[in-house]
Amino acid sequence: MNKPPLVSVIITTKNSESTIKSCLSSIKNQNYSNLEIILVDNNSTDHTSKIAQKYTKLIFNKGPERSAQRNFGAKKAKGKFLLFVDSDMELSKNVIKDCVEKYITNSHNAAGVVIPEKSFGNSFWAKCKALEREFYLGLDWIEAPRFFSKEIFEEIGGYDEKQTGTEDFDLPQRIKSRFKNRSILRIKSMIHHNEGDLALSYTLKKKYYYVKTARIYREKKSNKDYYKKQSSIIERYRVFFSNPRKLLKNPILGLGMLLMKTSEFAAGGLGYISSNK
Repeated sequence: MNKPPLVSVIITTKNSESTIKSCLSSIKNQNYSNLEIILVDNNSTDHTSKIAQKYTKLIFNKGPERSAQRNFGAKKAKGKFLLFVDSDMELSKNVIKDCVEKYITNSHNAAGVVIPEKSFGNSFWAKCKALEREFYLGLDWIEAPRFFSKEIFEEIGGYDEKQTGTEDFDLPQRIKSRFKNRSILRIKSMIHHNEGDLALSYTLKKKYYYVKTARIYREKKSNKDYYKKQSSIIERYRVFFSNPRKLLKNPILGLGMLLMKTSEFAAGGLGYISSNK
């Protein structure tokens, strides 16, 4: 029997000691054995690397941002396929197996594989974020693929290191623009995203920071259509109110989510303006 192809799982970290153990354990517990774990840290000052040493020897240090970390990990990878995972994510058992099978079955037109995400957390705002993510399942202009063949990833040039936050959307759009006969596929197995004790101030600061490179994303022709939707609060509200039962099942949570999302758009607008002065 032929050995299944090697999958390189690339994890980017920065002071991730609170979540990295659960993340790595979920990878080790996959129903797919032929994989390597590559951890690319960004100068953590906590015990992230020490914890990771129990799961992999492939630990590197690289900055300054997530895109550069991912591209560095891809250069170190020996796998036929690349899976990019954030340190606060936990994979359900069949994620890698399902990605490989989906890609191989559709190898003639596969450009990447989307893994649906479900959030969980302890704080009120974490629960608001979890509710928000429920609306995005199956929405192609929000969900971004994390699984690629190394061949296509290298040919397209990897993630744009000038972007932070929008690079997830930029890469698949460049792939589809370059390989017009290829499609973004999707599996059913889930990634569980640990929002922890998410604070509203944290998500607003992150949105403000991420939007600073949105101009680079916006100016690429391949991103034009998606950018119009992604940057529109009206489009986002249209998504939310398309399922009023889900929105109003817990009215307080629903209102909190709307407040959070509106505040994020405001923070993003300020970040965008400040970056274009």
